[in-house]
Amino acid sequence: MCRSIKTLRPPALPEEATDEEIRAAALQYVRKVSGFRAPAAHNREVFEQAVDEIARATAALLDGLEVRGAARAAQAS
Repeated sequence: MCRSIKTLRPPALPEEATDEEIRAAALQYVRKVSGFRAPAAHNREVFEQAVDEIARATAALLDGLEVRGAARAAQAS
């Protein structure tokens, strides 16, 4: 797992993840899987498309998660 991808759900993140945080995680994932930090021009479109799709899937995942005990953890802080 890429160590620079952080957990984006409560209680690890006190508030809802921003679009920028979700996209940054998606970008790190695509970089890790593809092995490219920055794609060559001929791979840029497919690289960016993958980042967009993973960001959408991540947002849907976070929206659909039911995190039990998150309210209690937030109140305890």
